[in-house]
Amino acid sequence: MSEDATRHLGLFAATSVGVGAIVGGGVLALAGIAFATAGPAAILAFALNGGIALLTAASFAELAVRFPQSGGTYTYAKRVLSIEAAFVVGWVVWFASIVAGVLYALGFAAFAAEGMARLLEIFGRDGGWIGRPQLRVVIAVGATALYSGALMRSASGGGHTATIGKLVVFAVLIAGGVWASFGVPGGELLREFDSFLPNGPVGLIQAMGYTFIALQGFDLIAAVGGEVKDPARNLPRAIFLSLAIALAVYLPLLFVLVTVGAPTEGTIAEAGAAHPETLVASAAERFLGPAGYWLVIVAGVLSMLSALQANLLGASRIAFSMARDRTLPRPLGRMRGASGTPALAVGVTAAMLATLAVVVGDVSAAGAASSLIFLISFATVHWAAILARRRSGDSSLPIVPLLGAVLCVALAIFQAFAVPQAGVVVFSWLVVGCAFYFTWLAPGASLADVTAEARDPDLARLRGRSPLVLVPIGNPASAAGLAGVAATVRTPGVGRILLHSVVRKLDEAPDSEHPALRDAQVILGESLQRGFERATAAETLFTIASDTSSEIARVAREHRCGTVVMGAPKLEEPNSHVRLESLLMQIDADVVVVRAPHRWRVASVRRVLVPIGGQRDHSRLRARMLASLSRMDRCEVTFLRTVTRSASPEVWRRTERELREIARDEAEGQYEVVVEEAEDPLAAIVRRAADTDLLLMGLQRDPSARHALGRLVLAVAAQSNVPLILIGGRRGRTLRRGPKPFAARPQT
Repeated sequence: MSEDATRHLGLFAATSVGVGAIVGGGVLALAGIAFATAGPAAILAFALNGGIALLTAASFAELAVRFPQSGGTYTYAKRVLSIEAAFVVGWVVWFASIVAGVLYALGFAAFAAEGMARLLEIFGRDGGWIGRPQLRVVIAVGATALYSGALMRSASGGGHTATIGKLVVFAVLIAGGVWASFGVPGGELLREFDSFLPNGPVGLIQAMGYTFIALQGFDLIAAVGGEVKDPARNLPRAIFLSLAIALAVYLPLLFVLVTVGAPTEGTIAEAGAAHPETLVASAAERFLGPAGYWLVIVAGVLSMLSALQANLLGASRIAFSMARDRTLPRPLGRMRGASGTPALAVGVTAAMLATLAVVVGDVSAAGAASSLIFLISFATVHWAAILARRRSGDSSLPIVPLLGAVLCVALAIFQAFAVPQAGVVVFSWLVVGCAFYFTWLAPGASLADVTAEARDPDLARLRGRSPLVLVPIGNPASAAGLAGVAATVRTPGVGRILLHSVVRKLDEAPDSEHPALRDAQVILGESLQRGFERATAAETLFTIASDTSSEIARVAREHRCGTVVMGAPKLEEPNSHVRLESLLMQIDADVVVVRAPHRWRVASVRRVLVPIGGQRDHSRLRARMLASLSRMDRCEVTFLRTVTRSASPEVWRRTERELREIARDEAEGQYEVVVEEAEDPLAAIVRRAADTDLLLMGLQRDPSARHALGRLVLAVAAQSNVPLILIGGRRGRTLRRGPKPFAARPQT
């Protein structure tokens, strides 16, 4: 599916996602709690939260334009931090949207139950049973199931009727309050403000912590950024518009509640403490009569439903983006063909939301936990904006994201101590997520990240990485082939290449005219001319040492090289590999060994053969190599494994399944999987290699291995003249996942 086909949300639809999530649900569910905690200063609490939200919206808008993909906070963390940090952020934000959905599902149940109970009373029936907590949970779960089903069938889950309807209702409520205020004397109108801060600054900050979630929702626009048309124009506009509309509703509504909606006996704070969930409905009834009460009930139902839908939509897109990067199970990243929606991601998100609604069952607890989680995630967004600026060459002081990060962190710390249950919920979720990631998801996520970094010139730069590829050169004739491989392996955009020549230790003090030094200069000069005319610029270094192998290992270690690319043109000759193996065992970096004709160029490769023997010993570096090759030009990759003629059908099936999993994880572009019956793996490899342009095999880099070059590798080198690249990850680092080895192992 093309990018244009996936971008189906215009400015109105994108703004509607944010407005649907922000407006109404939070203020109706949490206004009573805010007034109970801060009194009339709840207005100030919402205004201060609005200021923090505006700072955060600025960072979101900046990052949304820079990275217009779905995933929101998770996508930004993935671009500027490590994949492990991105998982933690995504895991937290996914949960935050789910918990926000719990808040709105339970809020909907509360308003729906309140309205039904009042209707029964009007008709002379007892409606007290409707207010039971168990029934409210059933209503919340039912609403979740209904909207998740709609989102599975449609990319937006339906129209924007609920969002438009609730804005109309809120406009009527505010207009009715303003009209009613004209009939109230000035002193009486402002009497509640005589005790503006009944609980002091602590109560004000506590109210901010409880109600920050009421302004959450603009971030969901960023979460669906990959579906927004003309993202550079529409994403920032939609983000700021949705937040501005929310504040234009919230602040006048709260003022009306304090001035003409306060009870005649007692204070607004006392009313909020007594009946927090129905405070707004009771206040509206005071200045608009029964019509005001029903307007609030209608506004509550519409607000909670639209906010529930928006959070389900945003959370499912976060899960979808994470699954595409393998930081959540891959099936969650599948699109439903008919509707173009991530149906499984929606279903899993809805199931978790419904489960939490059953477990939590309390609106205030859900609101406190949601606010804390979103404050943490918003602080991460500010940090990502700062890093993205710095690593893009912007040296100006990032005042807005810096101030926003400080305020989010400060309020989050206060909230964690003020409501310790919320802190416990967040900590427990992080523990579960880290255990889930490192025991199951880490290998696949690491492979996907390696491939993404190899193909994306911007990714490593934004992460602040500048990895070095060391290329020991002993013969200028081999420079061209090694140069091409080094330029391919090099991280695009930021990776550096260091050409290194070792001069044997001289008996006398060297000078610039010494023949050995002149030879080293010639070698490096010709290497640059032959190998890098059309590749990347390289640095050069020559050193003096008596032992070439030890010197190469020393340079690789001291320069902290990520990869060492070296030539080995005579592997087929007896005992020619001994010195090479000694060097390979000394280098603590990824190694790439090239055996190829002098005039061979990696750019000419179109067909690659990859024999697979172990489970995933070389997966990380192999995925990086294949992604780098496909970046230059699309290659056809064949993954090969052999089994004996006596292997059982079960062994055949399991072998093919394992090989397909490896190929799916590592290949970038077109590939095929071949499981071949062969008593002699060597003959099968040599036969198939004759029809390919490159043979890619693995080295033994495990410290327990006696030889880096196995017998099979040496035999293939001796019997085949196809260009051969041998790869080995950093010593002792292997990547294993999947089924345990079985008794009848494949031979290759």
